[in-house]
Amino acid sequence: MSINRCMLLFSRVQHRICAISVRNTNALVDSRCVHFGSITLLKGSLSGSVSTRQGVSSNSSSRPPDTSLFVPLSIKSDVGSDGAVGAELTQPLDKNELLKMLNKFYKRKEMQKIAADQGLDARLFHQAFISFRKYVLEISMLSADLHIIFNDICCGAGHIDDLYPYFMRHAKQIFPMLDCMEDLRKISDLRVPANWYPEARAIQRKVIFHAGPTNSGKTHHAIQRYLAAKSGVYCGPLKLLAHEIFEKSNKAGVPCDLVTGEERTFVDEEGRQAEHVACTIEMCSVTTPYEVAVIDEIQMIRDISRGWAWTRALLGLCAEEIHVCGEPAAINFVTELMYTTGEEVEVRNYKRLTPFSILDHAVESLDNLRPGDCIVCFSKNDIYSISRQIEIRGLECAVIYGSLPPGTKLSQAKKFNDPEDPCKILVATDAIGMGLNLSIKRIIFNSLVKPNINEKGEKELDTISTSQALQIAGRAGRFSSIFKEGEVTTMHRDDLPILKEILSRTVDAIEDIFVSLSQVDGMYFVCNIDDFKFLADMIQHIPLNLRSRYVFCTAPINKKQPFVCTSFLKFARQFSRDEPLTFDWVCRHVSWPLVPPKNIKDLVHLEAVHDVLDLYLWLSYRFMDMFPDANHVREIQQELDSIIQVGVRNITRLIRATETNAPPGTNPLSNQRRLGPSPVSPRRGRGAPKAQDSGVEGSQLDKSLGSRLVQEGLLTPDLLRRLQKEWSKVHRQEEEGVKLVAGNNKTKGNKKKKK
Repeated sequence: MSINRCMLLFSRVQHRICAISVRNTNALVDSRCVHFGSITLLKGSLSGSVSTRQGVSSNSSSRPPDTSLFVPLSIKSDVGSDGAVGAELTQPLDKNELLKMLNKFYKRKEMQKIAADQGLDARLFHQAFISFRKYVLEISMLSADLHIIFNDICCGAGHIDDLYPYFMRHAKQIFPMLDCMEDLRKISDLRVPANWYPEARAIQRKVIFHAGPTNSGKTHHAIQRYLAAKSGVYCGPLKLLAHEIFEKSNKAGVPCDLVTGEERTFVDEEGRQAEHVACTIEMCSVTTPYEVAVIDEIQMIRDISRGWAWTRALLGLCAEEIHVCGEPAAINFVTELMYTTGEEVEVRNYKRLTPFSILDHAVESLDNLRPGDCIVCFSKNDIYSISRQIEIRGLECAVIYGSLPPGTKLSQAKKFNDPEDPCKILVATDAIGMGLNLSIKRIIFNSLVKPNINEKGEKELDTISTSQALQIAGRAGRFSSIFKEGEVTTMHRDDLPILKEILSRTVDAIEDIFVSLSQVDGMYFVCNIDDFKFLADMIQHIPLNLRSRYVFCTAPINKKQPFVCTSFLKFARQFSRDEPLTFDWVCRHVSWPLVPPKNIKDLVHLEAVHDVLDLYLWLSYRFMDMFPDANHVREIQQELDSIIQVGVRNITRLIRATETNAPPGTNPLSNQRRLGPSPVSPRRGRGAPKAQDSGVEGSQLDKSLGSRLVQEGLLTPDLLRRLQKEWSKVHRQEEEGVKLVAGNNKTKGNKKKKK
């Protein structure tokens, strides 16, 4: 649903809002109620969708609203309640005289200026006048007061300007939003987000920035203060991190609740809220008072899609102390942002507790793996391929990637960390960058190219940033693990100098990232809402009220998963029929009970089913009556998590089954549309990788694959052209080499004949 359309709907329901009046202004601004259409989009999720950037603060004067979206209401020309009293007290009015008086009133520039102060710009003034004129001329009997005013003007006892109060009375009937225009200005002004949180502005907060690299103890120190406080909230980027603090707090004897988008766990048996809560950052309350709040991974305020959540927490949390943890690159930005709230920032710097070094040699072959190695890939296909190759060498490996359920990730991490378990190798995506404590000795980058979302919200392949590289490399040699020193290298020799160059750079300051992105004034930009628009388009044809439609559109789903998208659509349809989505209905939809996967395709489907159950739980907290069986759904989700864990533990067997069932001459993993093709690294464009290591032959980079990579946003057209050019060059060199060898052999043969 477009913003303009939301505004159109908003203008049509404004007559319901006007009863709120000025006395409710503060509550209106704070709640950013989801009933207000586009105002919700701009202030609800933009509690929701506004993040921060560097820029010059602007003045706080309000811009005039776009009145082209205001639609006048129709007014019936009924007989006035006082009947013909006006005519009885004076005399009947001549319609021609009335028309002349009305047109004279319309031409009065002074009246237009006064009306503008009441919210009637030239366009609205014209519309209101046309409606007022029609009303006066068509009604059979005017109200007594208006009849007398017209009569006085006709007799020279009144002035044409005396019509103004009656004109404005009519204007507010057809444009009821005029009565609450000031309220609307306040709740739709996006330029000073700090003012959206009056509770936070009512207290003088102390902001403490714990700055340092990974494994420096910065979060540990903040958590110690959190545990010592009378009340506190921890805000983390991942459910895993929230779970970790939830468990740590309760083990320390500090009762703590857990709140995520799909889960509410109260330690009190009667459901009373504890003084401490651990939550994902999107779920933090900005109205509950706390003594201490911890905001983890503050550098994610730069994120195109989720940065709004960190902005909202930083500006809105009602805590006496705000402990912010993150990269030093965010210090200046957070400090400047706090200037807008009048709050000072105390910076505490930390150094890494255990060192890590960059090796001078690449691994080059999986034969050179050692216990404690972690191979980092940026493609699920690469994870499957490398896992299979490690098993061929008689080694066991654990596997961790983003779409695995939290329980499965923890299970795999525990398997890898267990000194008694024979599994000593980990293959993972950058999902290990946050949220898991792993006993890693050596980080091995399989590639340095990763699909990213650029500033325009477009997908592209690019070399990982210094911040990303440091986040991943910092997992080597954890202070709490058996490896007190870490090592970092690459799988391929050509990537090693690139990695060294990346890690040698300083991390870009956050304020340099969003300078060109601002769509609102000051230090803020509007976050990417492509997912919101995608879901809005998907359910556009389903009859839902505005609030329900908005909530559905903010659901956190992976739009790349066809089964999840289909389920989302079915959920919305069932909801629109006012039919509860019962446990039996869900079981039929997902074909429960499910069995362990037989191949990779089955595993991918089970992961999608787990996401569908997550979606149900998420909606159950927004529409409890329509999603009534959350407890039963959570139970089968836990069973499903165990089934997926079995599949991941046997992942190499699943890969073998997939390879066996694939048609001859095809790449079985690339046929899984949901998995997506592996990113193509610069190394593959330049050199000749070993077939056993890469699992990708040069001839497979054909036009159809290239087109698909571009269409799916995993490859830019420019990079595709460069790769094709380099492959052609390599191919020509190989042909020339073959010709040269053949020529030499022929020459030798001729010499032998001569002898």
